[in-house]
Amino acid sequence: MTEERDEILEDDLLGQEAQDTEAAGLYEHLNIVVDKNQAPLRIDKYLHIFRQNSTRNKISQTCRAGNVVVNGVSVKQNYRVKPGDEISVLLTSPPRENIIIPQDIPINIVYEDDDIVVVDKDPGMVVHPGHGNYHSTLVNALAFHFEKNGQKSDLDRVGLVHRIDKDTSGLLVIAKNEYALSFLAKQFFDRTTKRLYWAFVWGNVAEDEGTIKGNIGRHLKNRMQMTVFEDESFGKHAVTHYKVLERFRYITWVECKLETGRTHQIRAHFKHIGHTLFNDERYEGHQILKGVNLPKYKQFIKNVFEVLPRQALHAHTLGFIHPVTKKEMYFESPMPPDMESAVDKWRNFMEK
Repeated sequence: MTEERDEILEDDLLGQEAQDTEAAGLYEHLNIVVDKNQAPLRIDKYLHIFRQNSTRNKISQTCRAGNVVVNGVSVKQNYRVKPGDEISVLLTSPPRENIIIPQDIPINIVYEDDDIVVVDKDPGMVVHPGHGNYHSTLVNALAFHFEKNGQKSDLDRVGLVHRIDKDTSGLLVIAKNEYALSFLAKQFFDRTTKRLYWAFVWGNVAEDEGTIKGNIGRHLKNRMQMTVFEDESFGKHAVTHYKVLERFRYITWVECKLETGRTHQIRAHFKHIGHTLFNDERYEGHQILKGVNLPKYKQFIKNVFEVLPRQALHAHTLGFIHPVTKKEMYFESPMPPDMESAVDKWRNFMEK
């Protein structure tokens, strides 16, 4: 057998500030070539032997979700492997963390049924417990919500399909069972979900629409940042499409669509083209990068920093196919109050 594992990192995958020093994949892509001496065997049994840390139930649900492909065709769990079969498997790899402690923390649930829950996350909330952030996370809040409503959902084993940064606001979908997790994971892996982000960036972006391309990897000197490498032998291929929504002289409001999903992709790509996200401390956007060197302007920017005390990034839309009904689900999150306050200030500034 041969095996290749590709860790897939969603946009801003490293949600925990202290955990940003190492990558944590949510999905694991296995490519297997069956040994020439392999006797016929059900594929769920074969994969269970091959991946002993995955349960038979998890493998069966992965097959049901269409995430097990043999020689280019999705197969069911009773398929019998043959010598030379080329098997591709997309397995979910939940975070390996401590036991989830339910906590009564207010969260904005915009949709929920027996299989999924969609949350509009506030800025400042870490998604999943990790080093330095063991409590007060979105997952802790969801565990309390499920427990209060008598629902069974093992969030330490299933749950997260994707993540966004602590200080990024907006929409997330969480799976409530193994099958839903596998079904949704394939959509994120295949980039068939519909997601748009809103961002405020420093400077007047020249083009009304554009595309940023450039491999993204961890910065060689500042390990807390991701950066764009001109040499394509470094980092991972990344593509961001953007459209200007409004201009504020020294700041631009852009809408972003990701063709790939790399860690801090929007933040790294816009810094690379000279338009760092507004008030993004990690990427030096928390200082005046564009504008005039006048006391009144400096005070104005300080006031905007105070009403928007985090990077100006919001997961505005989320669309996907429901794992059970197979209907298309689509959600929109309005601009959060802190970003709305910043927009009001800039519009007033433009009128003066």
